[in-house]
Parts: sequence; structure tokens; C-alpha cells
Amino acid sequence: MQPPASEQIIVQGSGFADWTSLNDTIMGGSSRAGCRVTPEGLLLEGELIEAGGGFVSCRSPRLQPPLDLSPFSALQLEVEGEGRTLKIALGCRDGALGLTELIPGGLRWVIDVPTQAEGVTRVRIPFADLRPTVRAKPVGLPLRFDSVGVTRIQVLHSKFGDAGELNPGFRAGMIRLLIRSIRALP
Repeated sequence: MQPPASEQIIVQGSGFADWTSLNDTIMGGSSRAGCRVTPEGLLLEGELIEAGGGFVSCRSPRLQPPLDLSPFSALQLEVEGEGRTLKIALGCRDGALGLTELIPGGLRWVIDVPTQAEGVTRVRIPFADLRPTVRAKPVGLPLRFDSVGVTRIQVLHSKFGDAGELNPGFRAGMIRLLIRSIRALP
């Protein structure tokens, strides 16, 4: 029997260098936000406009090879989030007979995470709590999260929560989020 896995840093500091912003402009919105690496982590800042979309985000490049997080049971995010409710979205290697690649935007495994108004929020995200969605709409199929093949990590602030309902922690206007680190936990 193997000993339990210890904590593993997925990304922090300059490891965020290849992350890019993806905002609601891809679907006709007009939010403007970008992400850049700072000595403290990945900074997402700009203006979030609700009309026509209502989301801003930073996401990892497509992870090749995919991350094998099977020795772990959760992620931990350290973020300065201005009291906003964020959405964490993970993409996985396709386990649905190739169907997820045919879905525009793809299948994502998501969860909403509230943050403190000031200071660093440390959030534990159990893999068992992730829900399958396509473009903020829950998927009713009996799918299981595959921690063996994580292909993308995304942090969003969206007017829609993980269950497809409006996000009660959503705030339009100027936004400044600092993602300090993402770790895998046993």
C-alpha cells in the first residue's frame, strides 16, 4: 500500500506566465480584463460589464501532457478575491467517447467559491464536489470527474453560478483578483 500523497504545488509565481484571459467578448459581451504575472501571483484586472455576457477569467494553457491528479482528492486555491464568488473550472481529457470535443466551449467541471472581502482566501475544492457543465448550464448525464487527465484550469468571475443560476456574489464594475497559488491536496 502506498503512503498518502503529500501536497503538490500546481502553479504559483512565474508558473502563471502562460495563462491568458478569456472574457465574455467571445460571445458578444464587452467586459475588458487581462491577466499578468506579478511577484505575488497572477493578477486579473479590468472592467466587468454584465450586459451581453458578464464574465472575465484567466485560464491555463492546454496542459500537455494532462495533469494526473489521481493521488489527490482536492485543489486548494489561494486568492485575493474582493469578496466575490468565483467559479473554478477544470477541463479533462475526454472520457465520453469523444463527445465533449464536439460541444462548443467543451465540458467543464465547476464549483463556486466565495472569497473574503479583504486579504487572502484559502479555498479547498474537493474533486467530489465538482459539477459537469457546458457554458454555465448543468449537464444531466451521469458523468464522473476524471482526475487522471486534467487539461485546463480556469478561474472566472461570472454572473452565472455553477448550477446555472445567477451568482449571488456577482459584481459588475472594476475588478482586481490576485491568484497566489493552486495546489493539489491529499
